[in-house]
Amino acid sequence: MKRFIIVILVVIFIVSGCQKDAVIRETEIPVPTAALVSKPLSEQSVEEIVNNMSLVKKAAQMVQAERKSISPAEARSYGIGSVLSGGGSHPANNTPEGWAQMYNEYQSAMLKGNQIPILYGVDAVHGHNNVHGAVIFPHNIGLGATRNPELLFEIGKIVSSDVAATGIDWNFAPAVSVVQDIRWGRTYESFGEHPELQELLISSYVKGLTQFNVIATAKHFIGDGATRWDDKASGYKIDQGDAVISEEELKRIHLPGYLAAINAGADSIMVSFSSINGLKMHMNKALITDFLKGELKFEGIVVSDWEALHQLPGNFEQQVASCVNAGVDMLMEPNMWKQAITAIVNGVNNGTIPIERVNDAVTRIIRIKKKYKLFEEPLVEFDGSKFASEESKKVARQAVRESLVLLKNEGKVLPLKKNANILLLGPGINNTGYQCGGWSLEWQGTSDPSRIPGTTILQAFEEVASANGAKIITDPKQADKADVAVLVIGEKPYAEGVGDNGTLTLDSNTAMESNLDAVRAAAQTGLPVVTVMLAGRPMIITDEIENWDAFVMAWLPGSEGGAGIADVLYGDYNFTGKLPVTWPKDSSQFGYNVNSIDYNEEAVLFPYGFGLSY
Repeated sequence: MKRFIIVILVVIFIVSGCQKDAVIRETEIPVPTAALVSKPLSEQSVEEIVNNMSLVKKAAQMVQAERKSISPAEARSYGIGSVLSGGGSHPANNTPEGWAQMYNEYQSAMLKGNQIPILYGVDAVHGHNNVHGAVIFPHNIGLGATRNPELLFEIGKIVSSDVAATGIDWNFAPAVSVVQDIRWGRTYESFGEHPELQELLISSYVKGLTQFNVIATAKHFIGDGATRWDDKASGYKIDQGDAVISEEELKRIHLPGYLAAINAGADSIMVSFSSINGLKMHMNKALITDFLKGELKFEGIVVSDWEALHQLPGNFEQQVASCVNAGVDMLMEPNMWKQAITAIVNGVNNGTIPIERVNDAVTRIIRIKKKYKLFEEPLVEFDGSKFASEESKKVARQAVRESLVLLKNEGKVLPLKKNANILLLGPGINNTGYQCGGWSLEWQGTSDPSRIPGTTILQAFEEVASANGAKIITDPKQADKADVAVLVIGEKPYAEGVGDNGTLTLDSNTAMESNLDAVRAAAQTGLPVVTVMLAGRPMIITDEIENWDAFVMAWLPGSEGGAGIADVLYGDYNFTGKLPVTWPKDSSQFGYNVNSIDYNEEAVLFPYGFGLSY
């Protein structure tokens, strides 16, 4: 009897020790996910796969790591659910083929361990913008100016094709934010200030983005465009701040884009860093679980933003529990992915995370992996023949043309005569980095024009001039040889919080450094002045515009920006773009837009929807 009791105690000790150290043991010794099922993973039902997974493996499926912090071998050992490349994160060989090779290394590792294939995610927000040589399209704010859903479908389709060519499964796009205050550094990621633009464009864009079996993601759920600049709780930061808003306004302005995206087939939704009336969205169960998953019946994956759960109350395990319990299925934990797995396991074991919540999350993840054929076709056969094709560049060039907004044209100085000698001035005349803005090769973009292949304004103008016996002059000292001056000013590249700007003047923190010098130089020439602005949002130009004969807002037109701008300024195409946001006269009008109860078109510099043509 004593001997039997001793054996029982030893067994209990061993079992309890295994449970306590479960994560370490299961990650050091790869355990085939389907060890208890004889069928290949590709032939199993979602329910079978989930039921035969250990708790540790389920937890691992719910975590997404950044490629720089997890090797293919570690991905296999832990059975990680997803890997991503953050902004600017790319393989050493940053070519389409290099990306495909990296992707296959991860998936091959998973196959060797009989693990579930990973989902690999990127922010391909205006082209496959992490990849060198990709076609970079105008940012969303410019696409909003086009008001052309058919064009959005074609752009989405090209992005999907380029992303799929490199093996990537998951695109963290589109942003369906409805920007309400242009001081926000993510203004250019929004299609505009009125929900009608999201309703018009999102469906076509999502359908295009999913054409080549790539998951589309509507972000950032919800109300990220409504955050206040003067929010003391977030240190007077508008990015990741607080939206003080009624439920009626939240759903009327900020929900339509999500409805359109879900109905069009977006199978992922990313949660916003920001808060709604003081409650961080990453712990907002009422909106994520009850509303999104319950009332709207969204069946895809809800993913967190980059380390966003770290902003929740409590220690890390408490933060993970709050986020998972709110309804987030996959945790984007680029660096603390191991700790996140452990936190989920411990949360279930200590009762702070219901196992039903974990099973729901993993079921959603496996279901999406099944839907997008990860089990059948986990590897990619690289075919770069269509990547950054000439046809893709033509569509990008068309997008530039249709996004341009003509705001002033006194004396009909535009269109430019092709045989005119033009003085081209300003910091933006010969820089593809400025044309592309943020999320272009790097998270914050790059000011180095040599890094992004494309066509600059100078190059495009010189091509027209050369074909017509004219000259492009860049030295203001030779202004007497020119017929007209074209001035190119605007904002330097930025993303997210770095782009928050409280003044938006031509010499403010996001402005191109020599804007004012170029403005003065143009004025001193005595020539008619055509000003082109490269920027992610309106800037305060009420005083300066008086001295310009024509003014064109070009937004952030991308790699084919120079060619598209030349097409329209030289008159081969007409202006069709309309303002997707209100252009304020001064800083007192920040946050004043078409949704304001007292909106008065006469009170602003240019109202929402304004745009001239020839």
